[in-house]
Amino acid sequence: MLRKHRIPPLIHQTWKNADVPPDWRTWSETWRRHHPDWEYRLWTDADNRAFLEQHYAWFLPIYDGYPEPIKRADAIRYFLLDHFGGLYVDMDFECLRPMTGLLGGKELVLGLEPEEHAALPWSRRSGLPRLVGNAFMASRPGHPFWRHVHQQLVGAHTMPGPLDATGPFLLTRAVDSAPQDCSITILGAETVYPALSAVAEELFGRREVDRERAHAVHHWSSSWMRGDSGPPAASTGRQVRFWTSQDLHPCAHGVVDLDAQRRRWASGAAAPVVSCLMVTKDRPPLAERAIRCFLAQTYTRAELVVVDDGADDSLEEHIRTLADPRIRLHRLPPEGRTLGELRNIAVDLATGEYVCQWDDDDLYDPERLEIQLAAVLGLDATACFLARERLWWPARRKLAFSGVRVWEGSMLCAKDALPRYPERRSGEDSPVAEAVVRGGRTVSLDAPELYTYVFHGANTFDEPHFTSLFDAATEVWPTDGSYTDHVHAMAARLPLTPADVLDAENSAAAARDAGPGTAPNAAGDAAGGSGGPSARVPHTRRAAPVDVRADADADGHPPLLVLTPVKDATAFLPRYLDNLHALDYPRDAVSVGLLEGDSRDGTWEALQDALPALEAEFRRVTLVRRHFGLKTTGPRWAPAVQRQRRSVLARARNHLLSRALADERWVLWLDVDVTDYPTDLVQRLLGAHREIVVPHCVTEPAGPSFDLNTFALRPDAHTLNWDQWLRDGILQPPKGFGRIYLDELRAHETVRVDAVGGTALLVHADLHRDGLVFPAVPHHGLIETEGLAALAQDMGVGCWALPAVEVVHPRYVGDSPTSRPGEGAAGSEARVGSAR
Repeated sequence: MLRKHRIPPLIHQTWKNADVPPDWRTWSETWRRHHPDWEYRLWTDADNRAFLEQHYAWFLPIYDGYPEPIKRADAIRYFLLDHFGGLYVDMDFECLRPMTGLLGGKELVLGLEPEEHAALPWSRRSGLPRLVGNAFMASRPGHPFWRHVHQQLVGAHTMPGPLDATGPFLLTRAVDSAPQDCSITILGAETVYPALSAVAEELFGRREVDRERAHAVHHWSSSWMRGDSGPPAASTGRQVRFWTSQDLHPCAHGVVDLDAQRRRWASGAAAPVVSCLMVTKDRPPLAERAIRCFLAQTYTRAELVVVDDGADDSLEEHIRTLADPRIRLHRLPPEGRTLGELRNIAVDLATGEYVCQWDDDDLYDPERLEIQLAAVLGLDATACFLARERLWWPARRKLAFSGVRVWEGSMLCAKDALPRYPERRSGEDSPVAEAVVRGGRTVSLDAPELYTYVFHGANTFDEPHFTSLFDAATEVWPTDGSYTDHVHAMAARLPLTPADVLDAENSAAAARDAGPGTAPNAAGDAAGGSGGPSARVPHTRRAAPVDVRADADADGHPPLLVLTPVKDATAFLPRYLDNLHALDYPRDAVSVGLLEGDSRDGTWEALQDALPALEAEFRRVTLVRRHFGLKTTGPRWAPAVQRQRRSVLARARNHLLSRALADERWVLWLDVDVTDYPTDLVQRLLGAHREIVVPHCVTEPAGPSFDLNTFALRPDAHTLNWDQWLRDGILQPPKGFGRIYLDELRAHETVRVDAVGGTALLVHADLHRDGLVFPAVPHHGLIETEGLAALAQDMGVGCWALPAVEVVHPRYVGDSPTSRPGEGAAGSEARVGSAR
């Protein structure tokens, strides 16, 4: 091969100047250490523009016109590789071993990002089934692909976000539309992109990096993986409707012209410091989100005073990492001070002329401070309140604009006009707001989008309070496309999590699939409640129930998917696989799905070893790995850990279902530690002609019931006090309390049950497709498999059991890895038959 058709030994990296941050400098040095004979070039912003001016001057109008620096940083790499060739890597890339062998003999090498990145909300909207990363690219000089990319850059330069205009979305589309003469090698994610971004980890769980297999690791320090285009730009021509009052008497009304006040500030008018006051305790994720809202403010003459009286010190570490002098943290011992006391401490610490309430669990538009302060200064007011706020209830998937009132939490007030807060634990800001309105000139703004009041379940005020606010709302967007559109609009300006956006998209999809006149059950998303099993009232039967008899008999052997989540299961896998092979159901009608996570005993490797034989025998095999980071102390059956443990198991089941279910008509959930079952188990379960059916899980043949999560309520169950057994939102009564187990019902061929276990559970696949999942949060006081039964009942679907059809799950002793599945203490029903 001619030399010009080889990738030259040259490494390119870019940074805005020569002062590279320490962490990135460390990663950068790994490339030079592993390639001592290669040339290394660090390109600064000034270098980049000078290079374009000399070699690609035609592109400068577009390059200079990019509104965000990230777009220029993206674009320049495509020109450097075209002109010089070599290897381009982002500064947050770590080299693990030399690239010579990986790149040898190739002309252009790109890499796929992890498949989870294509499932992120903004990626899904792009319609791209895979993502080609632009953080690692190697090329010979003058490769024809780069001319194609340059054309794509011109065509996409007006796209608003960097992903589409210059980043991985653009590169992926360029690869998909590349000319035929382009020779492109695309590496799998495990080679150079083995790690998930922090955002993907939020949604899909942590992935362990196989550093023995990977050549490099991208640490995803760049902000674009949140789908951001940088901070929202300040608006122009912004006018907000207002009215003022003096000592409760109406004065004037009109519009505030934000641009006019900006011009006054630009001309040298005083720009006073605003002290944003945040009181918080032991909820770092919410507080960190509120801090991100502060950092995004367009008015920068502000400080954030944080008063924290919690025991958790992770927020202190987060603020220290930010190293922003405008954020000042004041830690107090957790001595039970009232909210009013804590707010007064924050006021005393404030150094600004104005103070602004900044609750730790709400969301604030980037222009909140600028608009409210412009109103105060422009209208010579003492304080500014919002007349309406945006209300958001994520669990119910509801958004609204509130009714009109003085919203205390939205107050921005001159510090010297602020009275002391009363020493109350709640409602402490209402008398303060009332005193401010009564004693001075105040302005009310009708800009509800500036403040989003979020109900997350742990607010100072309870659910009925928030329900009453929605009842009085002026505009409401329920669970449909309009809700999703509004969440997307919020995500463009506010630090929502990817899960918030994904949840909105999924709820809209569910509403579309349900057809006109129907919507997902919003009420079912609320946490537990105090009602026992008697509180579960079935909803109206679904309009089109599955004809299971016709379905099961259509061809004698409808396609079946066997699903099994596992953890630390090497002791059980041989027997599990032997039993699976022994099933006498046709192999071309059986698919298998397995999910492994958090194992420490080689389970993942054992599954990979077994995969070829499974793929050779069964219709389709899906092997998934997802870590949930579950760590518990003490016995696994202890009531204190049940919500955490079973929530993780529910998430594992749901994730496996979403990854493995294709065209199968039935799903058989089968635990890895079930040691014996009849070879015709599938036919016997299908023969019940029920949409949800379980066999009898026993400790030994003809022995006592093992899986106590399958039960029928006793006739007097509705008279019992279930609330006494509610712990962490889930019911954990002693054995036999109001419940009958299958070993008491052996005389019956088929029985209706009120809950099911998961050791062996057959579910019609259409129910899962219709939204029947394993609740990871309490649903009517139940969770995971029992929660699935309650959710099915709400959908109008009954659960059934076959007491005479037995599967065996021995009772393991102790708390060793082999005893983790399904163990339970005497008197406790918080047992789950699974090896997760």
